[in-house]
Amino acid sequence: MNKPIETIMAGEIREIPDVIARQINEGLAGYIEAGRKAAASNPVGFVTCARGTSDHAATFFKYVMEIQTGLPVASIGPSVASIYETPLKLDNFICLSISQSGGSPDLVALQEAAKKGGASTLAILNEINSPLGHGAQTVLPVFAGPEKAVAATKSFVSSLFAILGFVAGFTQDKDLEKALRGLPDVLCAALTCDWSKAELALARAGSVFTVGRGPGLAVAAEAALKLKEACRIHAEVFSSAEVLHGPVVLADQKFAALLFDPEDRSRSSVEAAAKAMREKGAAAFSISSSMGPKMNLPVPVVTNPLVLPLIQITAFYSFVEVLAQNLGENADAPVGLNKVTVTM
Repeated sequence: MNKPIETIMAGEIREIPDVIARQINEGLAGYIEAGRKAAASNPVGFVTCARGTSDHAATFFKYVMEIQTGLPVASIGPSVASIYETPLKLDNFICLSISQSGGSPDLVALQEAAKKGGASTLAILNEINSPLGHGAQTVLPVFAGPEKAVAATKSFVSSLFAILGFVAGFTQDKDLEKALRGLPDVLCAALTCDWSKAELALARAGSVFTVGRGPGLAVAAEAALKLKEACRIHAEVFSSAEVLHGPVVLADQKFAALLFDPEDRSRSSVEAAAKAMREKGAAAFSISSSMGPKMNLPVPVVTNPLVLPLIQITAFYSFVEVLAQNLGENADAPVGLNKVTVTM
C-alpha cells in the first residue's frame, strides 16, 4: 500500500491547535476588549459582510450573538453596495467583516457603504494589511499565518475563536473565556479522532446532507462546502428543522448524512433528523462527544457547548483531507478554484 502524500492542507490542519494557542497569547485580550467596547456603545444590532468559508463564520457569529444577547444580526448581500450602489441606513449598527485575504472588492464596497450609512466597522482578518483591514475602524487579527491550500481550514477555526472571544467580552462571560483558554489540548485530541467508518458511505453516496442547528449550522455549512471543493461530493446543508420539512424524502440507501450534535437545547431536533434518515435507509452519522449509537463519529468532550463547533469542524477537516486523497482528489488545488476569489 502506498504511503499517503503529505498535502499542504494536512499540514495546515495540524497547525490549528498552535494557531489557537497563539491567539490565546496574542489576541484573546484584544478580542475581549473589543467586545466590551462594542457593548458599551449600545448597538441596536449587527450586520455581517463575508463570502464563502468566512460567511459560514458570519453565520456562527449570528447564532452565538443572537442567542447570547437577543440583538439582531443580519447578513447584507455585498452586491447591494458593490453593484446596486444602494445607500445603507445603519445608524447605531456594527458592521462585522470577516475574511482570510481581506481583498475582495465587493466586501470592501459593503464595508465602506456601511460606514457611510452610520455603522461602526469591525473586521476579523487573517491578512490585516489589506483593503478591508485599512478601511475598518477596529481590526481583530486571527494569527493563522500564511494559508496556501485553496481550502481554508485554520483561518476558519481561528475566525470562530476570535468571534467567541469578542462575544465573551461583549457579554462579560468568564466561563466562555475559560473554555477558550483550554481549547488547544482539546483540538489536539480532535485531530486524532477516527471517523474511518464513514469513508465508504460518503464515497458511495449520490448526495450528502450536512445538518446542524444553532451555532452548529455554521460548521455544517462549512462541511458541505469542503465535501464539494475537496472531494467533489455533492453536499447540501440544512437546519435539522428544515430538513424535516421536505428534503428528508430524498434519504434512501444511496444517501449519507453528517449531523453535528449541538449538545445544547436543540439536540433533540438534530436527533430527530438523524432518526428519520436512518429509518429511510440512509447512512446518517452523528458527530458527538456522547457515547451512543453505532453511527456516531466521536469528538472530545468540552465544558461549554459554544466551543463544540470548533472541535467538530477540526475533526471533520482531518477526516475530509484523508477522504479527498483516497478519492484521488487534489485537495490543495481543486480544479477551477483559486485561493483568493475576487468578486464584485
